Amino acid sequence: MFCIADGLPLVEKPAKARWIVTDAGGVIRTRDLRLRRPKVSAARRAPWRRDVYKRPGSGYVSGMPNERLRIALHEAGLRLDDLARHVGVDAKTAERWITKGRLPHPANRAQTARLVGVEEFVLWPQLANGRRGRAVSAAELLEVYPVRGAVPADSWYALMESARSHIDVLVYAGLFLPDGRADLAAVLRRKAEDGVQVRLLFGDPSCEAVALRGREEEIGEGMAARIRLAISYLRPVFDAPGVQARSHETTLYNSIYRFDEELLVNTHAYGAMAAQSPVLRLRRIAGGQLFDYYMASFERVWESGASMAVDGAQRAVAV
Repeated sequence: MFCIADGLPLVEKPAKARWIVTDAGGVIRTRDLRLRRPKVSAARRAPWRRDVYKRPGSGYVSGMPNERLRIALHEAGLRLDDLARHVGVDAKTAERWITKGRLPHPANRAQTARLVGVEEFVLWPQLANGRRGRAVSAAELLEVYPVRGAVPADSWYALMESARSHIDVLVYAGLFLPDGRADLAAVLRRKAEDGVQVRLLFGDPSCEAVALRGREEEIGEGMAARIRLAISYLRPVFDAPGVQARSHETTLYNSIYRFDEELLVNTHAYGAMAAQSPVLRLRRIAGGQLFDYYMASFERVWESGASMAVDGAQRAVAV
């Protein structure tokens, strides 16, 4: 006994519904029946509703192979079988993590990341859009200062003194640093002698980008003059081993000051001086994106810059 509903057969199955039937002798008796649809996938009933991208979590499908995981395994000298054995899953499951872009269970992700020596957020960047990714980004941001003057003056030099591997500065002039510490060149030379890599990026005072910024801030040639003054203060350290200085002609969207794993980012707004603009204080943490985002910008400007050196007349010149 069956009927048709929505194009699908309804088949009978014992249940609580009561039906009146007769046997061959005409005796009336009852029978328990239930109308049941055969199991049909949601995709077959309504293929337009198919959701290929599940919410990030175990089983998330990106629809594309995970080349990051494939490369990480290759660079670690591991095979798929090694990954499956280490994590405790079958090889087919581990293969789908790569070929189908499936997102492993959190515990399996953690074991995989430790095995290949790469952070989870690098292997599975879609995690950054989840709750944990937002929490990590929030943890990177230590403080927001409404204007540069709100940053404690000693903080700049304390961070500089504490640096053990990197001091990177991207500015047009950054004149407030040597203005606030007359021996800044000597400090940078000493840090370089201690093994710190020092990279300084100044705006080219003769370039159009600097001239435009001067007009926008309504100081005209004052911007180029400030750059020349800052360079004259720090010129004695340009020839020190471990110190590199370059000039750039790019539009300065942010002034960047890096001291090892901490970053001060002085944002810029049209028509506003850097000293009147907010500063973000960031600290690099595992899985974070903000620190690396701004440092990638620094590296692009650094690659485009022209090296500066001190000539015979003790002038800083591009080489």
